[in-house]
Amino acid sequence: MSFNTFGHLFRVTTWGESHGPALGATVDGCPPGVPIEAEAIQHWLDRRKPGTSRFTTQRREADEVRILSGVFEGLSTGTPIQLMIENTDQRSKDYGDIATSFRPGHADLTYHLKYGLRDYRGGGRSSARETAARVAAGGVARAALAALVPDLRITGMMVQMGPHGIDRARADLAEVDRNPFWCPDPVMAEEWAGYLDALRKAHDSVGAVIEVVASGVPAGLGAPIYGKLDADLAAAMMSINAVKAVEIGEGMAAAALTGRENADEMRRGADGPAFLSNHAGGILGGISTGQDVVVRFAVKPTSSILTPRQTVTAGGEEIDLVTKGRHDPCVGIRAVPVAEAMMACVLLDHLLRDRGQTGGARGHIG
Repeated sequence: MSFNTFGHLFRVTTWGESHGPALGATVDGCPPGVPIEAEAIQHWLDRRKPGTSRFTTQRREADEVRILSGVFEGLSTGTPIQLMIENTDQRSKDYGDIATSFRPGHADLTYHLKYGLRDYRGGGRSSARETAARVAAGGVARAALAALVPDLRITGMMVQMGPHGIDRARADLAEVDRNPFWCPDPVMAEEWAGYLDALRKAHDSVGAVIEVVASGVPAGLGAPIYGKLDADLAAAMMSINAVKAVEIGEGMAAAALTGRENADEMRRGADGPAFLSNHAGGILGGISTGQDVVVRFAVKPTSSILTPRQTVTAGGEEIDLVTKGRHDPCVGIRAVPVAEAMMACVLLDHLLRDRGQTGGARGHIG
């Protein structure tokens, strides 16, 4: 299988399967001299790992990262950084019944049609377990961004579960780390808990909407026409398992606005133009404006549920299939740290590309 690498100057290649001995990432292009410690990367992995609450899969993985290369005496050397995470709690027997059957909503059928074979144990390479490697790579990207752009901050949150969205008037970013849903609305977080408990008992699942915001992003990242920052962010988020739609800024809602409402007006500020709104999500013409970069995406409901679903076998037999195993009733919960990691990787890649092309030079106003 090919196409396991993303990025240009900051390049990430992930490897491994859900039920293999290990998975990980090879990170190439990290500038030398960046302070990198396994403990710092582990912090981000701990936010994504399974079994952290009753609302996520009860697969018990420590997700302990090991740095195998590219770091010497706590600093990046500029050579490839190899990150490895061992799998320690596989239960491959849970998937014996689907060895020759295709789970509805999963990649089982498409992998079989494309390759003629597939690793049916937990979905193999198509499993969301792969995202642990992305979060580890994102930890490296965050370390480099902290050294290059100290004021840059990346915050992910869940803003909708099923049909239940947050009240923006109640939103408080300080609440995001205080509940298992990464929800900025404490009232809605309590409602989601009861809602998701009921769905789990009914052997069902639900989708979600995730928002990730990067503040302190320098103006000038991204390039016309095929190197647009928003295009790469959209591709990065769409590559996350179960994501079915991505939007920047107002996104689809912009179609309902008039030109007067949508254009982000400006006034002269102390350090350049001061925007009066941010409908564009911090990106115009594919280039960052210096405002917050806002990305939002929709995650479909978990396809693995204990309710029988109609499908077929590799032999063409029609059957009703129950997907056993340990699964997230809402995969959007653990998608939040993954979204942050992908944002960090894309921003660092574009920062390095911009420095290579322009040297950081900028046009001036006033």
